[in-house]
Amino acid sequence: MTLTDKDLLSIQEARQMAEQAYQAQQVWAKASQAQVDRVCAAMADAAFLASERLGRMAAEETGYGVPEHKKLKNEFGSRHIWESIKDIKTVGVINYDAEKRIYEIAWPMGVVTALIPSTNPTSTEMNKILISVKARNAIVVAPHPLAVKCCIETARVMKDAALSAGAPPGLINCLTQISLPGTQELMAHKRTAVILATGGSEMVQVAHSMGKPAYGVGPGNVPVYVDRSADLEQAAKYIVASKAFDYSVICATEQAVVADRPIAPRLAQLMEAEGAFFVDETQADALRATLFQPGGAINPAAVGKSPQYLAAMAGIQVPPHARILAARLNKVGREEPLSREKLTTVLGWYEADGWEAGCERCIELIQFGGRGHSLVIHATDEKVIMAFGLEKPVFRIVVNTMATLGAIGLTTKIMPSLTLGPGGIGGAVTGDNITVYHLFNVKRMAFEVVRPPAVALQPGTVPAGPIYGPDLQRIASEVEEVAKEILRAHNSMSL
Repeated sequence: MTLTDKDLLSIQEARQMAEQAYQAQQVWAKASQAQVDRVCAAMADAAFLASERLGRMAAEETGYGVPEHKKLKNEFGSRHIWESIKDIKTVGVINYDAEKRIYEIAWPMGVVTALIPSTNPTSTEMNKILISVKARNAIVVAPHPLAVKCCIETARVMKDAALSAGAPPGLINCLTQISLPGTQELMAHKRTAVILATGGSEMVQVAHSMGKPAYGVGPGNVPVYVDRSADLEQAAKYIVASKAFDYSVICATEQAVVADRPIAPRLAQLMEAEGAFFVDETQADALRATLFQPGGAINPAAVGKSPQYLAAMAGIQVPPHARILAARLNKVGREEPLSREKLTTVLGWYEADGWEAGCERCIELIQFGGRGHSLVIHATDEKVIMAFGLEKPVFRIVVNTMATLGAIGLTTKIMPSLTLGPGGIGGAVTGDNITVYHLFNVKRMAFEVVRPPAVALQPGTVPAGPIYGPDLQRIASEVEEVAKEILRAHNSMSL
């Protein structure tokens, strides 16, 4: 079998799955709320019970992250996501405003195409399947080529549970033949109604170019500002733990600390006690060359790796107890590769004198590859916290918590999701955490509550002019004059 044959098989599979998903969705669109919730609860339970096994599968297949942390993300993507949406109405009349006399009626979108990343494959897939089916859509999953087996197995677990609970066959699908042409065919297919794109920037851009509604995510070059008013012990513990979590493959992970200068030495000391190892300039140069390709793209071999693994790649020595590597930096931009998003256990370190300077440095980092995504602040000064909230060009600002778990909604009350929109400034249609609300439309049935103005019920006069046309009365008069002229001419000829 040639590569071309594989591409053709992938395209054919995409067409078949899109069509069978459409046929299943036509049935599912008529399901009751009780049926929908029964199926989703069964899927959430099955995925939750398989969280450890699927987490290990994902780590082994992709080579990214920590199995125990992937288990936690799977538990989040199944049970926690379900708990957040289970009481949301998605069938029939979902709201009635008696005063305005408006009924709101849920209407499914149809077939969802879901692009799954290699960094968080199983948890993201669980999340997308649950919110799609809850909104009475069908779904076709397109895995990243590095995460095919774990995605196929995740889909199977949830599909089997759905079928046992009464879902129609074909409602949940996962491509097994993976190619770029196949994924593009799926996104462009006439049966695809909406695209959920989580993955690399290039694939997200392709999704947005398909002429379909698409929810895409952008890169998250997330800064964490630590103010002089912060609880430094907690900040140090949270920053190191968050950066080390699943070896930093969640896009909302802290990418650079911006430390208020008066507390910077103490914060660094506390972070070292938590497992941060500050590299010297020679070691930082080795990491720059290892983590990034010449054009600035991250080296896939360095994604989601331990500090010790990265050190071996870079030819440097780090302590066995190091949980993350920190590099002291003073520039942001192309000339400083370590100021980019780093989906691995390397953290930038900046110092700024006062919150105003810290604010500017954070904006620099956000503008360099993280527009619209997320920011963390550790502070107790309400004035400083609100200034950051008002001024930063991001849509998730989490305060005094871990970025990884706060931005996705585990340690905060942000709507739980593993697909985080960066808004218009980040090239997406929304800055929300994508959830079930984004996957159904709302019809509105409105009754008359105000009588129409009298003038609207009366026939009006049509003025003459280039917009409205000539004056009809004038035309009739001119026609009458022409008729008289013809009559006079006829009479004179008769004489």
